[in-house]
Amino acid sequence: MKRHPSAVKTGTMTMAGKALVDTNVLLRSLIDQFPESEVCRTLVMEQRKAETELWVSRQIIRELLVQLTHPHTLKTPLTRKQILAQMDMVLTLFRVADETSATTNMLLTLLRDYSVSGKQIHDANIVAAMLANSIDTLLTLNTADFKRYEDRITLLTIGDD
Repeated sequence: MKRHPSAVKTGTMTMAGKALVDTNVLLRSLIDQFPESEVCRTLVMEQRKAETELWVSRQIIRELLVQLTHPHTLKTPLTRKQILAQMDMVLTLFRVADETSATTNMLLTLLRDYSVSGKQIHDANIVAAMLANSIDTLLTLNTADFKRYEDRITLLTIGDD
């Protein structure tokens, strides 16, 4: 697997498509307090430059809010005003994949096709939202959690090799 300071692509290669930005990449691309902030921001910017349509899901918005308001996530917590400003920016810069009946049906299909249970359902729901919205690529730091879906999606991550 080729690693680049800002990106690694696994799975099927696609040109200027749609990519969903996972919570871990989104959080680090927005907030400078993480060691990976610069490379995550670069990863997102490279995709934008390549004219990739960038998406988040409702689940990712909720997860981002959890992280931004959790007392142990940030060394210097953001104010409510800063958090709301961050969310306004996310909703302006990214398309939002709604969780519809198509998402639920896809989630049930994924549960039938893959051995997932417990907390893995959250990851399966992210993939279901992607597939229901014809999103082919996931920008994530958690490739291990999504590797099982590489026959359906492309994983794009940061690397250090």
